[in-house]
Amino acid sequence: MRARRLMNEINIVPYVDVMLVLLVIFMVTAPLVNPGVVDLPSVGKSSQPPATPLEVIVRRDQTLMLRERDKGRADERAVSTAQLVAALRELQKKNPDQPVVISADKDVRYEAVLKVMDELQRQNIRRVGLLVKPATPRKKSTPQPSEGRRLSITRPQTSSASTRTAPASGSASARLREVGMALKL
Repeated sequence: MRARRLMNEINIVPYVDVMLVLLVIFMVTAPLVNPGVVDLPSVGKSSQPPATPLEVIVRRDQTLMLRERDKGRADERAVSTAQLVAALRELQKKNPDQPVVISADKDVRYEAVLKVMDELQRQNIRRVGLLVKPATPRKKSTPQPSEGRRLSITRPQTSSASTRTAPASGSASARLREVGMALKL
């Protein structure tokens, strides 16, 4: 009698049939199911929108400006450190949750920004932060070969600084290794 060979294949057709039947059942019943309704409690007063922050601007020459933004208009005025603290205290008395942000020119020394922040914290001005500009992702520039550009070979600082154009033959790289010349595009 002949030996029976092992079957090494799996028939997946019945599994696919079952999956399609389940898919049809879920597609038919999903629209019929009502989502649970949650009865939310109501409040007497709606929450107020957050207050616009007061902006302390440190300029390149380390002068201070105070900018108040209120309903589309912006008032900006030059102030000294003492005037800044007094104005911020007065404004935070009216609205204690109003934040204060410090913005500075990117060329201003970090020490000047810290000096302003330290003074505000010593005078108990609350909710002080830094205003930053989000970084934009830099595009990687790929150098484009330009027409007419030639490879030039220059000698490192020797008595004569002459420039030659590379010959068309393949022996240029061998000459470069021998003489120790630098490549320059």
